[in-house]
Amino acid sequence: MDPLTERTPRVVSAVKLLRTAERRKVGRFLVEGENSVGEALATHPVHDLFYTADAEQRYSTLIDRAHAVGVRTSLVTDRAVRALSDTVTPPGLVAVCDLLDVPLAEAMGPGTRLLAVPVAVAEPGNAGTVIRVADAVGADAAILAGDSVDPHNGKCVRASAGSLFHLPVVRERDTAAVLDSISAAGIQLLATAADGEVDLDDADELLARPTAWLFGNEAHGLDAPTAARADHRVRIPIHGRAESLNLATAASICLYSSARVQNRMRTDS
Repeated sequence: MDPLTERTPRVVSAVKLLRTAERRKVGRFLVEGENSVGEALATHPVHDLFYTADAEQRYSTLIDRAHAVGVRTSLVTDRAVRALSDTVTPPGLVAVCDLLDVPLAEAMGPGTRLLAVPVAVAEPGNAGTVIRVADAVGADAAILAGDSVDPHNGKCVRASAGSLFHLPVVRERDTAAVLDSISAAGIQLLATAADGEVDLDDADELLARPTAWLFGNEAHGLDAPTAARADHRVRIPIHGRAESLNLATAASICLYSSARVQNRMRTDS
């Protein structure tokens, strides 16, 4: 059977999912690469899997697994897979999956201990990294608040390295609604701030409580109304000569610090 080309209707429809508006319209997105496709197959409905002849040799076990669980698998031309990808060197393996959005109300419960809440994050690589870190430290969910990037953006999916499929990911444009829901659930709001009144090194007692970390936009940080809603503003001590930390690095430090204290408490109890 000849491989599908970039003009095949099914490929044309999938290519449209590179656009945010089309993803929202049809409720599906693209996932590429061995790790992310593998995680998608293990945890989430996959509708199509496109692969090149070279990828068929490299990822035969993964393709066979997809076929075995009823996923429609299709050989495509190299040109078709380039159209399906937003990378310079496509891995040759692209899946079509349902969107992963979880309602805000479902992201929190009585046992919620740790939330990552990027607010108006614009860079998809940063959003994906925060989701990956949240997964790594065992956070309960990641909530993208305000005018944040679509977590189903290709760069965000790749940066999450499969973690997008491991924990609830929420998109909620109404930041105030996010903060209200978190506070109503009895979870404290901590905001990172260079001039914060609390030093992270001295915050173990604070970090032991159920916590939602608020991380601001890469260029402007948290807007004033959001920052004012925080129960505490926390500064990350910088002992070297660096002037500041980027969003993903700050998020990694803060989420790890909370997880360290909370896990120690569970071990000691």
